Formats: sequence, C-alpha cells, structure tokens
Amino acid sequence: MYNGKTLFSQLMDFLPWTSFNRIVQRYDGDRYVKSLLCAQHYRTMAFAQLAYRESLRDIEVCLAAQSNKLYHMGFRQPIRRATLADANAKRDWRIYADFAQRLITQARKLYVDTPLDIDWDGTAYALDSTTIDLCMTLFPWAPFRSTKSAVKVHTLLDLQGHIPSFIHISDGKLHDVKVLDLLLIEPGAFYILDRAYVDFERLHTLHTAGAFFVTRAKRNMDARRLYSEPVDRDTGIICDQTIALNAYRSSHRYPDYLRRIRFKDPDTGKTLGFLTNHSSLPPLTICNLYKARWHIELFFKWIKQHLRIKRFFGTSENAVKSQIWIAVSVYVLVAIVKKRLSLDASLYTLLQILSLTLFEKISLQQALTNIDNNSGQAVIDNQLNLFDY
Repeated sequence: MYNGKTLFSQLMDFLPWTSFNRIVQRYDGDRYVKSLLCAQHYRTMAFAQLAYRESLRDIEVCLAAQSNKLYHMGFRQPIRRATLADANAKRDWRIYADFAQRLITQARKLYVDTPLDIDWDGTAYALDSTTIDLCMTLFPWAPFRSTKSAVKVHTLLDLQGHIPSFIHISDGKLHDVKVLDLLLIEPGAFYILDRAYVDFERLHTLHTAGAFFVTRAKRNMDARRLYSEPVDRDTGIICDQTIALNAYRSSHRYPDYLRRIRFKDPDTGKTLGFLTNHSSLPPLTICNLYKARWHIELFFKWIKQHLRIKRFFGTSENAVKSQIWIAVSVYVLVAIVKKRLSLDASLYTLLQILSLTLFEKISLQQALTNIDNNSGQAVIDNQLNLFDY
C-alpha cells in the first residue's frame, strides 16, 4: 500500500471508493459539476478534519503550501475556498451520510468480538443526543431557543467498540424521545436510555419487538408493586420488584409488567431507580448496564474535542450536515485502520500523529506503530481515555 505515497493517500486507500461512487450516482452528486467532484470534496473535508483546519482559508493555504504533493494525494486541481464553499452548500449531504453508514457497517464487523465490560454476552446500545449551539443570525434554519439556534446529533452507540450504529441530525427543537420512532429495532439487543426517553408507548414497542431496555424511573411514576425478589443489600441493591403501572394512559400504553430495581450508589450515596423489561438478569447486571451508558457521554465529549463539529465551514443546512457526517466517517475510518493494522495506540494518539504527518511519504504502519504510549499517557488520560483499548 505504501509505494512512496503520502500518509493521507494511504489512509484514503482504506475507503471503499467503489461504494462511494455508487452512492454519488444514486444522488446524481456530480451532475453539472465542473470542478471539485464529490470525491475531491470528501477528500478535502476529510483532510480538514485530520489536520485540524479551522476555516476555508486555512484549508486553502495549507494545501497550497504543499501544491507539489496534491496530485498524488488525490487532488486533481488546487483547492480554492470559494469553490469549497460552493461545494459545501450544494453537494448533497445524503451522499456523505450514506457513505458514513457504509463505513459504520464495516467497522462494526471488525469490532464484533470486542468484549463488553459487563456481564452481558449480547449486543448493547446506548442512545442519547448532544446539542451543538449555533448563532441564530447565521443558522436560522435550526431553531432551538428564542435567542439561539442549534443542531442535535442523536446517536445510538454500539458499546462493542464504541462505534455509532445510528445517527440522526435534527434541529434543536426535536425531542429526544421521537428518535425512538426512527430506530430499526434489533430483537435480543439491550437499549440503554436515560429518563428523556421514558415514553411507555414507545418502550412497549421495543418490548413487543423482542428487544430489552433499561432506563431511569421518573420520580412521579404511578405504579404498584406486585411482588419482590430477595436481594443482597451488601451489593447496593435495595429492592428488585415486579410492578404494574396504575395511571390510565400509562397502563394502556404499557399493559405488561415491568421490573423496578433500586440501587444505592456507594460512591455518592444516591438512590437510583431503574426500569427494565428483562426479568432474569441479576439486578446488579442491570445497574451495570445503565452505568455503561456513560460511554456515550464520553463519546460526545471526545468527538467535540478532537473533530471539527463545533465550528462550521458553511452556514447552510447542507454544509453543516455534510461536515458532521464527514467528521463521523473520519472517526470511523481511523477506528477501522486501528483494527486492521492491529494498533495498540488510542484513537486520540493516532489522530494526533496523523495531523502532523499527512504529507509525509512513509509507511502508514511504520508511522502509527512503535509509539511510546507511556510518554504521552498523561496527555491521553487528560483527553478521555475511553478509546485506549
């Protein structure tokens, strides 16, 4: 794969370009385009993510400084900021969304054998959203509050490998619970949700589809205890109950029994209540499953720190969604490279190395291996070491 290529070219070789071209044809992405085709646009935006560029002018100047290497990196003409701005506004964002989903499918197959940190041998997903604040004057198409705009990135994170399996980008006003209507439910999988997703009709849809869920019980939930299982209070479990809902609407929307577990956190002293439709798992395992939901919070913090999704290169809806989807695909691409090359370094470390060496003509394997992780451990620990496995 090396053959004197730059690191950026070697990295791009891991992408399924045949699939990308099919997706472009599906949406007529290159129709009437005379310069900066979709493939060139993707390469440019991926470069901006990997090299931590801050603006269109920044991208233009950086690439112009290495003009003698651009052709061999896959760029067929100099990149001008006006051309790139036009491409951000007009290249259909669905092209990059579908391509990111193609990479996600590929990555999940590579990480399917990654063990979970909890006693559950099936598939477990964490569902949540993160809000990216925007200026109302520049982004009027994304309403949120009366004084500002925002977009929400709704994500279903596969806890095996921490690869997002589903992403939906909406304006800031879309309530989180409505995203449950967009999911393709996987029977036998566990869905870990916070209290924002407690909607008994939608939870019953998960239940009837053969999936399991665990969520936090709301304080004002009206329910009656049917019977209790014996518990070991030394483990922090206060009670393990089978309950039925009392309220008229709730009981009709979820007519089956639920399981309620109360747990006292030994670290904080807080008592937490969990709801699940799984009747046989040990109560402590249910609690640990919900605790694993924190991985998606770390995922959101990680991508906001290390990918360009808080400052955008365009103000249109198409430009924002394109940039977010390309950022997701770059994240998944680095995860694929890490697995295929059997690298021990964290994704943070790999991104830092790539940001400084994209124009170098050395082997990708050589550049990303033999890294002294101990020397950078303090930095990695300070930058969310969720991805150090």
